[in-house]
Amino acid sequence: MSVFSGMTLRRANPFGVLLAAAWLLSGCNAAMRTAYDNAETFLRWRAMSYVQLSGEAADELDERIDGFLAWHRSRALPQYARISADAARRVATGLSPADLVWGYDSFGAQARESLREAALRLAPVLDRLDSEQIAHLEKRFAEDNRKFSRENRGGEKDRRNRRAKRMVNRVEDWVGKLSKEQVERVRQYSERAPLYDNLRERDRKRIQAGLLSIIRAREAQRRLPAYVENWDRGREPSLAAANKVWRGELDRLLIDLDRTLTAEQRAKAVARLRGFSEDFATLAAGADQTRQ
Repeated sequence: MSVFSGMTLRRANPFGVLLAAAWLLSGCNAAMRTAYDNAETFLRWRAMSYVQLSGEAADELDERIDGFLAWHRSRALPQYARISADAARRVATGLSPADLVWGYDSFGAQARESLREAALRLAPVLDRLDSEQIAHLEKRFAEDNRKFSRENRGGEKDRRNRRAKRMVNRVEDWVGKLSKEQVERVRQYSERAPLYDNLRERDRKRIQAGLLSIIRAREAQRRLPAYVENWDRGREPSLAAANKVWRGELDRLLIDLDRTLTAEQRAKAVARLRGFSEDFATLAAGADQTRQ
């Protein structure tokens, strides 16, 4: 998974339970297979922190998580393997603006498909939540929002500096140590790109309110899959405009950094993408053998 797609998916993750599987795509290649093998435990823990279940309901949740992971191994992982291999080829020859669009679209489409599938499987459980369980879910959303607010507070200078530092760390995860000139280019990006955490926070609350409305009406099986697949519908125009400007600055940063990569930096990024592709393919092959 590339730097640009990873950041996009994180921004597109308002459903802690439904997109918890995205955790499996982070970290180093060496840990991925171990992480995936323990995904059922992780996802159950993550889901249970939002919805309090016991007895048969908890057992059903386990079965539905197992079903989602089986689907993900057989359907999503082959796509991730293909996309990662394609991304490696593109990075190896140098990125173009068209490559960035392809990256956003490819990983975004996979994320939406996984969201829809997770919602289809989780919806029957959500439709049976009682008022106390829904209140707990609402409380957890409020806790998440307070954490988001804490993490994004402070003066403009401080927030821009923190963003630049995060970006440097993310890029260095992929290409290794950046030069002073490359770090300066990241700083310029952070100075130019808009800060609109207040708009993002309002959008989080909009999405959460819609989700709670669906659950209270016991219409998750009918409405939730389409709702989560199209989670960005209904955004404020000001948020859409700010996000467009941010993405433009991000695109320019990535193209500029790509042009300054050393042979060693490019090779590291390509090797990591190929490693992801190989791991995804191996995990998917394991699913095929299990079905046989």
